[in-house]
Amino acid sequence: MAKGKDVRGIIILECTNCVRNDVNKDKKSPAGISRYITQKNRQNTPSRLELRKFCPYCLKHTIHGEIKK
Repeated sequence: MAKGKDVRGIIILECTNCVRNDVNKDKKSPAGISRYITQKNRQNTPSRLELRKFCPYCLKHTIHGEIKK
């Protein structure tokens, strides 16, 4: 039988480097924080998800962590 719809949830991943270091305060980089939207299976991954993604504001690959909605 099919499982409930709450198993796969939509999550938002946010750049941890931009948030911690306030990289976007200087005039050279555009303002903003890199965010990605994805899905995860809550039964297989109950803890917070962290993926290494490209941040267009830092101009390098950084760790993006799951944030609350």
